[in-house]
Amino acid sequence: MANDTPSTTTTPLLRPSRRWFSSLRLKTTLSAELGGSVGDLGTYIPIVLALTLVNHLDLSTTLIFTALYNISTGFLFGIPMPVQPMKSIAAVAISDPLLTLPQIAAAGLSTAATLFILGATGLMSLLYRFIPLPVVRGVQLSQGLAFAFSAIKYIRNNQDFSAGKSGPPRNWLGLDGIVLALFAILFLVLVTGSGDFGDEAIPLGVHEEENNSVNRSRRRVRRRLRIMSSIPAALIVFILGLVLCFIRDPSIVKDLRFGPSRIHLLRITWEDWKIGFVRGAIPQIPLSILNSVIAVCKLSADLFPDREVSVTSVSVSVGVMNLVGCWFGAMPVCHGAGGLAGQYRFGGRSGASVVFLGLGKLLIGLVFGNSFVRILGQFPIGILGVLLLFAGIELAMASRDMNTKEESFVMLVCAAVSMTGSSAALGFGCGILLYGLLKLRQMECSCFGNFNFDPKRPVAVDDETSVNP
Repeated sequence: MANDTPSTTTTPLLRPSRRWFSSLRLKTTLSAELGGSVGDLGTYIPIVLALTLVNHLDLSTTLIFTALYNISTGFLFGIPMPVQPMKSIAAVAISDPLLTLPQIAAAGLSTAATLFILGATGLMSLLYRFIPLPVVRGVQLSQGLAFAFSAIKYIRNNQDFSAGKSGPPRNWLGLDGIVLALFAILFLVLVTGSGDFGDEAIPLGVHEEENNSVNRSRRRVRRRLRIMSSIPAALIVFILGLVLCFIRDPSIVKDLRFGPSRIHLLRITWEDWKIGFVRGAIPQIPLSILNSVIAVCKLSADLFPDREVSVTSVSVSVGVMNLVGCWFGAMPVCHGAGGLAGQYRFGGRSGASVVFLGLGKLLIGLVFGNSFVRILGQFPIGILGVLLLFAGIELAMASRDMNTKEESFVMLVCAAVSMTGSSAALGFGCGILLYGLLKLRQMECSCFGNFNFDPKRPVAVDDETSVNP
């Protein structure tokens, strides 16, 4: 099944008829939006922490710039559009401590320039229009399951982010034990359920006005769900993690230094451009096109059908963010489908959700600066795993709309190759090839005599009418 025709390249970045402040109009309760604001921190914090410890990323600069990105995208898109690290560049940098900040910035700038050109010229819209939906769903499924598997590792094992590997099994008890993570999971499931936050009303039957007891029971259930959906469950779990940071290591207070670090312009040499492009940009560009633009737009269309987000605006947005921030040493970022799924899962329904997150990051970056890394270093990794688990499951559930066996087949093969090959681009290529082969089987081919085969009709050797000359 082909993709539904998306918005064309003529879609403006900002709709003239919509005022900017209308993007912040709450679509649900304030507490739900606050809960959704921390929905993508399960991926954001571990990567930022690892880059800070291994590659000496300036945490203060990154917090300030990503805060400004969050606030801008909240106004621009009107949905909880996330701002997340470019994961492939981050993985390369963390695995090689000798990769310098100018080289990381060069990789981000090269990727950003590519996405900006693809978006501004309309080529990204063509890709979005013709890429089959099962292939997109396969990429989303693989990314969602990858997040979920990483989350389970966070919960079960100690993590050494500076080395990029899992350690020994985590203790069951303690301030970062498995029991604490399980308690957080049970709490989130009890409060948020499947993550619909009352979007699905419990319908009253046609004849239920005749049964007052059933009617009253349904009303009580709806009232209870509304009350529970007003609890910012994810935000409560995150605040609990912050409190535990100071309990686990009270000396953090002495190490805090107030005020942001000094922002300065990076000097990027020609050698930095070559290393950054080859080692960071080349593996990141396919992932950004698929997961940061195409998958994000498809997922936003599924979650927010009344608020269309064009691939042009998303692609140009990624380009502009990095073409500004990377020059000052900020971490290369993109819009991730996993972050959007996580923020939606915990209640984010409008641009206000990411604006709240941006204001929080801005406050932390301006007040604590680089010393905030001491707090992040003591944050319970199990709690981060819990947040990441729910985000991954929500992203993977986007693939549930495959209606035929053929679509499911393409999606599952694409997801399997993406996960086992550790490359969304490889899975995407296999998915496109497989989809084309399946469509080729159904086409008439004149070079074989224009056979019109009717599968319901028996074929006999002496049946001359079975073949049309």
